[in-house]
Amino acid sequence: MSSQSPGISIVTASFNQGAFIAEAIESVLAQGYCNIEHIIVDNCSADNTPQVLARYPHLKVIREPDRGQSDALNKGFKAATGDIIGWLNADDKYLPGCFEHVVLAFRDQPDSDLIYGDYRFVDARGGLIRTRRELPFNHFMLKYLHVLYIPTTSMFFRRKIFADGNFLDMGYHYAMDYEFFLRLAERGYCFGHIPQLLADFRWHSDSKSQTQARRQRDEMERALAERDPFLNRFTGFSKGFMRGLLMFLARSQRYSQKLYRGAYWR
Repeated sequence: MSSQSPGISIVTASFNQGAFIAEAIESVLAQGYCNIEHIIVDNCSADNTPQVLARYPHLKVIREPDRGQSDALNKGFKAATGDIIGWLNADDKYLPGCFEHVVLAFRDQPDSDLIYGDYRFVDARGGLIRTRRELPFNHFMLKYLHVLYIPTTSMFFRRKIFADGNFLDMGYHYAMDYEFFLRLAERGYCFGHIPQLLADFRWHSDSKSQTQARRQRDEMERALAERDPFLNRFTGFSKGFMRGLLMFLARSQRYSQKLYRGAYWR
């Protein structure tokens, strides 16, 4: 990629992730991309994070207290200057060729405001757990599936998303990504998918996905209740029944589409 390529800003929120953050930083550098900025928003980490960050003078570091991950990420999104903005957690990393795939995808999909790709689950040491092949965007599945199937670690935004005033809701601490994507879909932004492995999502004992699964689930249900007028027509038992039915239909749709596309064998 030449210096004329679109600028890419990567935003990483950090709090006591010194064990992993160097891998995240190195995965950005390894892209070999010329027009890049990496913004680290660190909530005054008390581990070795400051020492790790000091080894990388190219970083733009915002080191100050925040009101949670959503607040930290919003600070980074507001500071970003790139045409394309990525959200990389401090314990995740990009795979080789990620940025090239993303730049080409935005070029080839001019109507897409957000692009996401496939990814891998890895353990604390980076060992492969499984590969996750995703599907093209489906609003029904986004709303009603039992999990968020769009991974933040392989998600990239056009700058206009934030220029239009869209930011994470700081009232969410565990499902801020789900609420954000629901809101963007509701406002008519276009999601695009590319069938390329872009990143590794690290699954370890201290990750929110492991330690806060119940709270994450509760926040997802709250976000859905706030943004789904159809489901809110129901109350009591009928609402619970309808929620279960919609979840079943979303799961069935997902599994059948992935089976049809051969995602379980690639």
